[in-house]
Amino acid sequence: MTDDPTRTPGRAAPDTGPAAQAGPLRLGYGTNGLTDLRLDDALDLLADLGYDGVGLTLDHMHLDPAAPELASRTAALAHRLDRLGLGVTVETGARYVLDPRRKHGPTLLDEDPDARALRVGLLRTAVEVAADLGAHAVHLFSGITPQGTAPGNAWQRLTESLEPVLAVADAAGVPLAVEPEPGHLLATLADFHHLRHHLGDPELLGLTLDIGHCQCLEPTSPADCVREAAPWLRHVQIEDMRRGVHEHLPFGEGEIDFPEVLAALSATGYQGLTVVELPRHSHAGPRMAEESLTFLRAHEPAAPTASAAPTRPIARAAPTPPDASAASAPSAARPSSHATAPHPAPETSPVGGSA
Repeated sequence: MTDDPTRTPGRAAPDTGPAAQAGPLRLGYGTNGLTDLRLDDALDLLADLGYDGVGLTLDHMHLDPAAPELASRTAALAHRLDRLGLGVTVETGARYVLDPRRKHGPTLLDEDPDARALRVGLLRTAVEVAADLGAHAVHLFSGITPQGTAPGNAWQRLTESLEPVLAVADAAGVPLAVEPEPGHLLATLADFHHLRHHLGDPELLGLTLDIGHCQCLEPTSPADCVREAAPWLRHVQIEDMRRGVHEHLPFGEGEIDFPEVLAALSATGYQGLTVVELPRHSHAGPRMAEESLTFLRAHEPAAPTASAAPTRPIARAAPTPPDASAASAPSAARPSSHATAPHPAPETSPVGGSA
């Protein structure tokens, strides 16, 4: 796809896994929270504020994947990101990029194979774009199980749909980062491991961990989720949230203990981007971007010295995968003084953190 001779197509993505040496967190902001800005203006804003990168959602207003001359537009964007010193993760949760009448449709679980193929095509394109941008990963999600579809059939559709995407990702050296999403077939960390085992534990299949979703429905705390997920982290999204309610909130408006979460992230050695995910706040995007960065920098841990660097071992073994028919069953919610719902009803729309 690359038409710029100064960039190498399909180059290996940067090392973002937990084997990297611990260091300061690399913070980004999602363009799905800046949809009222032109992409160039959004990138200038983030660079001026001091962000390390951007979560780029491919959408009609930001590097439209369906518009002509995608390769040349991607090459120009790559140079702009380089000039601004911004890293990037490619995200695929745009609301109407494939179907102007069906929010977030089609998904990898649609009954119609031609509809599933549209989503597969978008993901393959996203991998090619990510390779040309030198992106850390490509984010994706499963989708909700269509009414009347047995869980086993839904898992089969998901695994079969991902196989050609994994082949492209392997050729390009770009990790895929699947996001557990409330209300989806793949809703929890346990569901991610179920998918991983179904696909034979491919090296380039990693995880998008949304910190708010951990607070919303996982049985352990967000900080413990970070520690448990560390070996598979390829992308992180972050915002505030309340237990049992899938609503992305500005920092300080939910229930998350951010010093604990940020310390856990730092301790893993994760070197990819940690991207603020506020898709319902584009009307106040510039202010939200500034306030979010101020909050996160104020609550992140001091950089560890070489002698004090954490060395917590993390076992590679995953939890025993559930049967296909039970893989999407609710996990037991951890004790909480707040109203709980192990798999809460999704926030208006249940896809990709971009509701």
